[in-house]
Amino acid sequence: MAVNRGFWKGKRVFLTGHTGFKGGWLALWLANMGAEVHGFALSPSTTPNFFAICKIQSHLRSNTIADIRDAETLAKAMRLAKPDIVFHLAAQPLVRYSYTAPVETYAVNVLGTIHLLEAVRHTPSVRAVVNVTTDKCYENHGQDKPYCESEALGGHDPYSSSKGCSELITAAYRRSFLEPAGVQLASARAGNVIGGGDWATDRLIPDFLRAFDSGQILIVRSPNATRPWQHVLEPLSGYLMLAEKLCTKDSDFDEAWNFGPEESDTRPVRWIIEYLGGQVFGFRWQDDKTPQLHEAHCLKLDSSKAKARLGWHPRWDLKTALDKTLAWHKAWKGTADMAKVSLAQVCEYETAAKA
Repeated sequence: MAVNRGFWKGKRVFLTGHTGFKGGWLALWLANMGAEVHGFALSPSTTPNFFAICKIQSHLRSNTIADIRDAETLAKAMRLAKPDIVFHLAAQPLVRYSYTAPVETYAVNVLGTIHLLEAVRHTPSVRAVVNVTTDKCYENHGQDKPYCESEALGGHDPYSSSKGCSELITAAYRRSFLEPAGVQLASARAGNVIGGGDWATDRLIPDFLRAFDSGQILIVRSPNATRPWQHVLEPLSGYLMLAEKLCTKDSDFDEAWNFGPEESDTRPVRWIIEYLGGQVFGFRWQDDKTPQLHEAHCLKLDSSKAKARLGWHPRWDLKTALDKTLAWHKAWKGTADMAKVSLAQVCEYETAAKA
């Protein structure tokens, strides 16, 4: 099964976090399928950024630049948009930054979720909501095993903990308010997404590309840590398929869902660096031996439920995902029309999903 483009034509979608990396790709994909997209987010956090490069604003019906912590502005924007479907991606998304700014992290990721769901409660048009959290919401004991949706939530650092809280809030609002009102609410947990247009700090692929562009040595922390790497289009396709099911199958799908890569693509940081380094001339890296803040050493996701019940499957293996990321970056450096380049990759992905 693949994303049903016909379902999205004419749908009114409220998307938080549309100025971010994942949100920008989702906004572009939705608009290309004929959806009426209403964005709500802060201004892009980096320069350059996917939102500006791909001219995402030109693909939106409305573009509200505001803070998810501003409940009144959020509620007003949602009422005006009258959406059928809500995707909640706005977040403070960085583990290491959460150690520096724990209050901000909890305010955005916990109160932000509450504000979003309160706005949904008071917007009668909403039929379905997908709250995007993370694979890091699980209580991680460092075991080399995939986590499934029924396992305990937790989090050592403020970011991971805040996303576990967001999951608990989602479950409470579902049972207390939205399910009785006929609104379907699900959460989605994805792995470490990669792809063109990500310039965030403290992320492996953006750090690699910055070092590649500048000719500097890449300093790598925790080269033996493993992560569930996947191209950004993989989880986004899962979110889209899940939202469609929420709209058409009532309460059969209003629960938590994992969208991760095949276990063979859960690779250590060192493997990623060596693969990418082999694609460019003269690339150098070294291990950062300084003491590091705690981050989970091993993360894996069990996506068997999404495969069995949604018909969702990963379509691009890790090498393909890395190749697509490098190709996007090189096209950007060559001053290509990046909206067209991005949509071409969406088309390639959809073709692979139908195969």
